[in-house]
Amino acid sequence: MFPGTEEGPMDDSAKHGGRVRTFPHERGNWATHVYVPYEAREEFLDLLDALLCHAQTYVPRLVRMEAFHLSLSQSVVLRHHWILPFVQSLKDRVASFQRFCFTADRVKIYTNQEKTRTFVGLEVTSGHAHFLDLVAEVDRVMEEFDLSTFYQPRSLKPRCHHGQFLDPSFHISLAWCVGDACLQMEGPCLQELQGIVDEFEDSEMLLRAYAEQIRCKSGNKFFSMPLK
Repeated sequence: MFPGTEEGPMDDSAKHGGRVRTFPHERGNWATHVYVPYEAREEFLDLLDALLCHAQTYVPRLVRMEAFHLSLSQSVVLRHHWILPFVQSLKDRVASFQRFCFTADRVKIYTNQEKTRTFVGLEVTSGHAHFLDLVAEVDRVMEEFDLSTFYQPRSLKPRCHHGQFLDPSFHISLAWCVGDACLQMEGPCLQELQGIVDEFEDSEMLLRAYAEQIRCKSGNKFFSMPLK
């Protein structure tokens, strides 16, 4: 299942648009992230294109995300030999959870804690309690392995809260750029992007989805845990 070495993925910033790591790469360390995947339909991508085209008039360096998800953890570091026990503990914790419906239709601007990246996202406006329940179980797994729980420093958070850690803002990141672009995007830009969402054909149905599985990515390995 795994290579015979504990060497993690090589760090090459040229391959990910110059993004700055929030922790250094070390031999045998595997960046690990737990999330709910979001399968984008063609109509969703059409909406995303409209949003990105408008947002780029304010911040031209914005680029579209390659894949979409809703985070249940921040990115943490696992030693290679911890990966399978970590995944098994995660499976045990979420085994009883049922799939659920959620809506993500509120545009928000986010930065990471270091303010080295800015994101345009769609925030969850219904189904929030289900995500909180999942995060509570994921956090227990993190604590078992002495790792950081969700929404502590290094979390992704709305910039408008000025560093205060409020309830998690579950969201689908749509686009990102290097650096802190919040000043350019808050205010008129944010209002105009929300208008595009609200006026988009069938947006109410389009932005309603089911959480059907939890996924854990560790290095270049993916583990899926279907919800009941």
